[in-house]
Amino acid sequence: MIMVTGASGQLGRAVVDNLLDRVPAEQIAVSVRDTGKLADLRQRGVRVRHGDFGDPKTLDTAFEGASTVLIVSVNKLGDEAVRNHRDAIAAATAAGAKRLFYTSHRGMNPASAFPPCVNHAATEDVLKESGTAFTALRNGFYASTVPMLLRQALATGELRVPEDGAVAWTAHADLAEAAASLLIDGGFDEATPPLTGPAAVAMHEVAAIASDITGRTIRRVVVSDDEYRETLLAAGVPAARADMLVGMFTASRHGDFGPAGPALATVLGRPATSIEDYLREALPAAG
Repeated sequence: MIMVTGASGQLGRAVVDNLLDRVPAEQIAVSVRDTGKLADLRQRGVRVRHGDFGDPKTLDTAFEGASTVLIVSVNKLGDEAVRNHRDAIAAATAAGAKRLFYTSHRGMNPASAFPPCVNHAATEDVLKESGTAFTALRNGFYASTVPMLLRQALATGELRVPEDGAVAWTAHADLAEAAASLLIDGGFDEATPPLTGPAAVAMHEVAAIASDITGRTIRRVVVSDDEYRETLLAAGVPAARADMLVGMFTASRHGDFGPAGPALATVLGRPATSIEDYLREALPAAG
């Protein structure tokens, strides 16, 4: 049985949907805090179980009978995130899982300027110490971040962000499809190569792509890290998230999120989605 955690989230749910295209529903289980959100999956025959990373006792029952467990990383920062992942890894190992999968990140590094990558590096260390076979899915930076970065620029005509490095932006849908394939077929032990979109793209290129799609000139303007952070805070962004976004640009300048790699396309058996094609779906069209 394949167990997927975080199945009410964007990535986890998409993984489950892809699994349902390939294996019978009774071979799939999901672990979520609120089982009521996934009544449709239960109706299709998926085993929907209550499991809360913040309450490790619930995971013992949630993971029972699972031979393969996908641990979708939590949307938290710092020690709490690593503690949640550690508890999930321990519970899956205790339940007898033969292989663990974990949604890690391209650029994971204990010294990264991007806080989630520090968490991912620590979690991969926990996986290595678990004694259970594992695959860390080193996912590329989510392409869904780009429309968020462009939100103000679409109104002002200026993409005002710090100096950056090229990022191999990667679509959730591609990563979910690849994860489902690897959960079923295997293919990598310990860590995958970077699972990325087909090209690493910098902010000036993003601005040009957005200009073409929307029909409005968007100019890329370089601002200091401090100015960017102050702008975010003035817009009501919490300080921890503002620091994380500044760290994203710092890490990109260090080359942490590029270059692109071929592994995702190989797993998919087709080209990965480009940031151009992703934005054509995500942004308002010209005219």
